[in-house]
Amino acid sequence: MIGNQLLNPIQSGTVQPQILQSKATPAQTTQDFGQYLKQAIDGVAAQEKGVHTVTDQFIIGQADVSDVMVVANQAHLTLQLTSQVRNKVIEAYQEMMRIQL
Repeated sequence: MIGNQLLNPIQSGTVQPQILQSKATPAQTTQDFGQYLKQAIDGVAAQEKGVHTVTDQFIIGQADVSDVMVVANQAHLTLQLTSQVRNKVIEAYQEMMRIQL
């Protein structure tokens, strides 16, 4: 599932972004973001495989219909979240391209 990995756990009541703590170059930040997106997409693919596995188990009588519904709904929500993140990234890119220097 996609989580917020930009923030460290709360330490002494404050939340400090990792980006501000490290002096990463733009290339490193881009690479880290790319890896984060790849992990998120791989997670969606893994959930889809899990749905197929549980569905196959249901067909042969080893899983309950509620198990199938729960796994299918989780995968559906994750896919919706991923597509919304993609839409926001595209929207941000288009907004940056409209900026005149």
